[in-house]
Amino acid sequence: MLNIVLLGPPGAGKGTQAELIVKKYNIPQISTGDIFRANIKGGTELGKKAQSYMDKGELVPDELVVDLVRDRLNQDDCADGFMLDGFPRTVFQAEELDKMMKERNLSITKVLNIEVEASKLIDRIAGRRVCRSCGATYNINTKPTAKEGICDVCGGEVYQRADDNRDTVENRISVYNSQTAPLVEYYTKAGNLATINGDQPMDSVFSDIVKVLGE
Repeated sequence: MLNIVLLGPPGAGKGTQAELIVKKYNIPQISTGDIFRANIKGGTELGKKAQSYMDKGELVPDELVVDLVRDRLNQDDCADGFMLDGFPRTVFQAEELDKMMKERNLSITKVLNIEVEASKLIDRIAGRRVCRSCGATYNINTKPTAKEGICDVCGGEVYQRADDNRDTVENRISVYNSQTAPLVEYYTKAGNLATINGDQPMDSVFSDIVKVLGE
């Protein structure tokens, strides 16, 4: 059984690796964003509580996030393992996750920390462009369109999303690093952290992950 926590800053390729991990190891990917949306859509009590904070533009408190994750981990598809993406974000959440695992006589198998230098992350994200029509993604540095501003797939307009500008990206990475540094220390002490070099081709990153998790 694999119970995995996936860490990685914006632009590190975490989403791509998450898809590959889920497919190879046949475990559900659990993200806090998906949990929020499912509970809000389902009109659950936890969902209503989360919505009340989000409507005010406030962060959902740690305690409520923990309750939402606990509820999700109790579902049948998590019986043979899972991969958490976006949780824990704080040491408090990590401690609460450990308590959840202990209640089930389980533990977190591995914490995969995908690392890429901040300057390279900024170039990756600030260079990203998306087609308004079909959603195809490009990068002006590594995967430009054949014609500037025109999607190769459907001919739609290719643009830069508002949150992909350099200043916003720098702030997002700074916030992530300040939140995650204590988590890296926490899991290093726990002995289950594996740091993966994210500054290499996608297949090589996944190959390194498989070496850590096993075939």
